[in-house]
Amino acid sequence: MPPIVKPSLCTACGYCVEICPVDVLKILTDGPDRSLIVRYPDECWHCRACVNDCPNNALTMRYPLSHMLLTMKPDRDEKRGESHES
Repeated sequence: MPPIVKPSLCTACGYCVEICPVDVLKILTDGPDRSLIVRYPDECWHCRACVNDCPNNALTMRYPLSHMLLTMKPDRDEKRGESHES
């Protein structure tokens, strides 16, 4: 899932394009207006560099379900150091 651009807040300054480690974002200069697009959405690492460094808070991040399920609570027996192996 790529970052989401809020066009009403984005000034197309290009800072997010410079900061992105995998070149996911691009500034379009076609026509009279500049605009930001997500060029390679499947390549996004979800590092949040663009979201954290945007001066206008014009970007938000969508996370795939697999990224949201990374934390797991340990099994109760594993907390006490017991093993389930026989």
